[in-house]
Amino acid sequence: MSSSPSGELLASLSSALAVLLVLLACVELGDAAAAVGVYRLIQYDLAGAPLGSRAAALNHHAAALPLPAGADLSRSALVAPLLDLPLAFLREYLVEKKHLGGLLILLPKKLNDEDTVANNEGKGQVKGSLAELEKLLLHEEVPYPVYFAFQDDHFDNLLADIRKIASSGQPASAATGGYKLVVSTPEPRKVPSPTISNIQGWLPGLKGEGDTEQLPTIAIVANYDTFGAAPALSVGSDSNGSGAVALLEIARLFSRLYSNPKTRGKYNLLFGLTSGGPYNYNGTNKWLRSFDQRVRESIDYAICLNSVGSWENELWMHVSKPPENPYIKQIFEDLSDVSKEMGVSVGIKHKKINVSNPRVAWEHEQFSRFRVTALTLSELSSPPEFLESTGGLYDTRESADAESVIRTVRLVSESLARHIYGLKGRNIDVFTENSSLAINPHYIQSWLDLLSRTPRVAPFLQKNDPFIAALKKELSEHTADVHVQSDILDGMFTFYDAIKATLNVYQVASVTFDLLFLLVIGSYLIILFSFLVITTRGLDDLINIFRRPPSRKVKGA
Repeated sequence: MSSSPSGELLASLSSALAVLLVLLACVELGDAAAAVGVYRLIQYDLAGAPLGSRAAALNHHAAALPLPAGADLSRSALVAPLLDLPLAFLREYLVEKKHLGGLLILLPKKLNDEDTVANNEGKGQVKGSLAELEKLLLHEEVPYPVYFAFQDDHFDNLLADIRKIASSGQPASAATGGYKLVVSTPEPRKVPSPTISNIQGWLPGLKGEGDTEQLPTIAIVANYDTFGAAPALSVGSDSNGSGAVALLEIARLFSRLYSNPKTRGKYNLLFGLTSGGPYNYNGTNKWLRSFDQRVRESIDYAICLNSVGSWENELWMHVSKPPENPYIKQIFEDLSDVSKEMGVSVGIKHKKINVSNPRVAWEHEQFSRFRVTALTLSELSSPPEFLESTGGLYDTRESADAESVIRTVRLVSESLARHIYGLKGRNIDVFTENSSLAINPHYIQSWLDLLSRTPRVAPFLQKNDPFIAALKKELSEHTADVHVQSDILDGMFTFYDAIKATLNVYQVASVTFDLLFLLVIGSYLIILFSFLVITTRGLDDLINIFRRPPSRKVKGA
């Protein structure tokens, strides 16, 4: 039976309508998806022990606090703002090996954001919570994926919807619907041969006519790399971005003095930006080993700058040699004289090094192991614990004050100048304001801003990284014989990649909705099929399709 033109037209329209319905359903589902950048908890091994997050892929329904009694989170990804996440809850899951599908921790955009932190007490609460959280996560094996993201209106709306769904008394699941968090990423791989790069520059001193003796050297040193729970967020503005910035400004100031033979001192000045600070100052050790023995022996003393971006009235001088040591006594007196004129104080802390213990708490201890007199200037009154105060999540731009760095630069530069030029006790300011030798606040501010935007965890900072090139270029502007020494990071650490990812958030319908949708589509297709058969072949043909065919009898042989 041939089909009529009107039947063909109806068939075409019906087919188009079916396709349109399917497309509309797909568009509706597509609009429900959102993508956001997230930062994974570090994954590393320490002496073979697995630590940090041991998983990266995520595909679970979202859940939020507070949780209903007896909630099973083994197939859920918990979304929690920082201040809403009880550490006792997290510690319980880690210690008791409870199953959790995943964890997404929402961080405030700024530690002093007015919407998040209303006063200094609130700011301290955020910083304290971050420090405690980081300490817990860094020293435990976390079997599930942990990600960090910055809280915004989208996440606030997501949390509100999740809690609304949870208020029904049924957790989000395939049966009830809700939101699904998906991170599609390959299995993390070991970082092969992580490198550390030390950058050094010299300001050679002026020898007297006929003087064949090697000039003494004063070294100014600061490590610039960081370590934290989220490598992609570890900018370390204070620890130790502030020390690196102070070093650059001191180099800039003395380059002006040393550029003129009339004001060039009779000391060589050595500037070193070192890497591997969080890992027992491994880069400093390699840097010192690379020196000729005569160069090491020429170093009168070294000043290491560590965390100098948030002090107001008191700075600490940490030493390995007793304070009665003539060199230590002289350096302390020089710093104290300048500090009194500035209206601040410098305290001294003596800590003997244990040569049999490979752990070093301060950078100057690596110098002490090579029998070089050294000290560390820091706002910290006591040595930090292992892998602490190394530029973690809480150490952002708001943690470092340019004025603190300026005070550090003034203290160190003036005391050095008085020692180099024999001005002790003469109360002469070399780097006076409104002069060509004045400290440049804009320079300090700019470099602090740059370091506060640049994560600097050494294993993920390649030797050809633009940031290392920028440091080398800047030091070349003010010093001579600038050299970058790249080496393999020693020690007991193994690091893994996949430190950033994209989180996809999907709003998913319940199974009930899916079944209803399939029922509607199936009914529509049956009606459409019947309509097409009737219009093209007739009602009898439609009836024959569903009529049971007559049985065929098999004839006997």
